[in-house]
Amino acid sequence: MRRVAATLLLCLMSVGASAETVALECGRVFDSVNARVLGPHVIVIEDERIAAVERGADYGGNGAVVDLSDATCLPGLMDMHTHITSQFSRTTYLDRFRDGPGEIAFKAVPYAERTLMAGFTTIRDLGDRDNLSVAMREAIQRGDLVGPRIVTSAKSIATTGGHADPTNGARFDIYPHPGPEDGVVNGIAEARQGVRQRYKDGADLIKITATGGVLSPAKNGQNPQFREDELRAIVETAADYDMPVAAHAHGAEGMKRAIRAGVISIEHGTLMDDEVIRLMKEHGTYFVPTLMAGEWVAEQAREPGFFPEVVRPKAATLGPMMTETFARAYKAGVKIAFGTDSGVSAHGDNAREFILMVDAGMPAAEALQSATATAAELLGMADRLGSLERGKLADIVAVPGNPVDDIALMEQVVFVMREGAIYRSPER
Repeated sequence: MRRVAATLLLCLMSVGASAETVALECGRVFDSVNARVLGPHVIVIEDERIAAVERGADYGGNGAVVDLSDATCLPGLMDMHTHITSQFSRTTYLDRFRDGPGEIAFKAVPYAERTLMAGFTTIRDLGDRDNLSVAMREAIQRGDLVGPRIVTSAKSIATTGGHADPTNGARFDIYPHPGPEDGVVNGIAEARQGVRQRYKDGADLIKITATGGVLSPAKNGQNPQFREDELRAIVETAADYDMPVAAHAHGAEGMKRAIRAGVISIEHGTLMDDEVIRLMKEHGTYFVPTLMAGEWVAEQAREPGFFPEVVRPKAATLGPMMTETFARAYKAGVKIAFGTDSGVSAHGDNAREFILMVDAGMPAAEALQSATATAAELLGMADRLGSLERGKLADIVAVPGNPVDDIALMEQVVFVMREGAIYRSPER
């Protein structure tokens, strides 16, 4: 009768609503701190937090019970590199001239929901347009939209002609000369102004494009694009506002400059060399590898006409290199946090990154840790998220079977809870 009542209660709850007390009877739980799977546990949630994590298969208290006895419960997954307000397609390079903020915002709504339903309860958004990820963050917090918790950089900061210069590939007379308000800076003063503008815009962190990129319509995908004094000005100014700095980087020299300047993470890291690895370990810099992006651009480069011709050779060359770089960085002991670059590949497919990481040599348990405890550390949220412990926010997901034995099970999420609210359940 208790399970029948619990099922009725869960069916009556609107999406995102939370019962006063909910107990999850988990067949297994993932201990993200020690990267291991444990046996049956009951997780008790009161309001938005975990009230207890108890050994055993059955809950003896009052409240709704969710039967996850055939599943493994994990902390809510975290993707440290997404672009939640866009998704790449054959028409992307034209859409930027056709779509205004309204069109982009409406297209982004299902991207957020797909991401949450795939088990990703927190994302770091690293580069948007028109500050739409800031607006989406607020809408999700208010409960107006269904989606993950968003930590966003808003508009990325680039130099003139750099990877995040929004006027790349456009006729000169279409756009005015972009400046710090548009995320384009040159010199120390503008670098500081660019950071302060992101603060004004409501960003949580700063994203810079320390080197060229693959998908921007510009020739070089790896050249350094900031001088080191500019990078230091960005990092120092961001620190005044308690904002860490994440650095997109494919080329080794741009990575070295960014690491020495004090960025918290290197994104992609395609041409990482031994000196970069040494610097990352010395400075404690996180590596966010985005293997899915490498796979995706390499596949699309084989399709004639999908990319502009200036982009296609970069995608064909740099994309396949990411897996080998990841394997070397992992073996060398670099700190790795999970990230997909979703928005390049499709939102909701984020869990494929686990498969690619394991195929490249990372044990499944460590891949799961990279998307939970390690990601929470990178965000500075380890006191609230990243592990199934009493007092932490009730961000919990479940997959059938044991994902440490078969990492592909991470693509079959059956339960999603964010801050105590159930969004997906096998009983609904």
